[in-house]
Amino acid sequence: MGLQQSLYEQLVPEARASGISKLNLFIVAIVLASFLFLALETEPLLNTDPVWIRVFSIFNICVLVIFTLEYIARVWVAGVDPQYRGFGGRMKYMTRFYPIADFLAFAPELIVMAMGGGGSLLALRVLRLARLIKIARFVPAFDALAAALRRSGSQLLTSLAVALALVYVSAVLLYFVEGVGGEHQETFASIPRAIWWAVATLTTVGYGDVYPVTPLGRFCAAIIAIAGIGVVALPAGVFASAFSDELRERRERGQRL
Repeated sequence: MGLQQSLYEQLVPEARASGISKLNLFIVAIVLASFLFLALETEPLLNTDPVWIRVFSIFNICVLVIFTLEYIARVWVAGVDPQYRGFGGRMKYMTRFYPIADFLAFAPELIVMAMGGGGSLLALRVLRLARLIKIARFVPAFDALAAALRRSGSQLLTSLAVALALVYVSAVLLYFVEGVGGEHQETFASIPRAIWWAVATLTTVGYGDVYPVTPLGRFCAAIIAIAGIGVVALPAGVFASAFSDELRERRERGQRL
């Protein structure tokens, strides 16, 4: 067995009959460690300590190097699959979802670091969240979630449209009741301001920072709050049904999740 074929079986989950390879387990461990260090980097007691600053810097450089080598290896071994052979095949592979996520997990931060733009790294830290996708490729259940989303896409979009329409109508209603015809509250002085209240109410979050004070406004708010239960339940029910159907079909096909 050649090096490329051997590495292919180590890096590509679909190439293994069972279980996750030790190499991929190492990648998962590095991803989890990078999230731990990302959290620690935001702690003022640590990010102002010269020792910890050096530890964070060395660790991040090591992670970027590891992910760079991993990406290069994945592009190289992709040629084992006939559809990704040759230059054109490699380019096709690099434009797929997981390779793009792999690239975003290291490339922008590595490029800025190489150019000496240390201050810009702060804004690029959010791209480290793309590393979550590196873990998702090893969890078959995420494929079922993605399939369920595709299956229920049109219904979820319809639910979203209904929710957005109800948010806007609620904001307009409370604007006229509270902002214009009521107590002239500052928080309902315009429709954009009233939208914040509508979102918090319809999603059943209810922060309590904004609320109507007039009897009519409270009555309208009560009706809107009850409607919000349906707004939240509708997409949840649609997705749950699609996910259940996907799991059932996979069991029928004998696929192991």
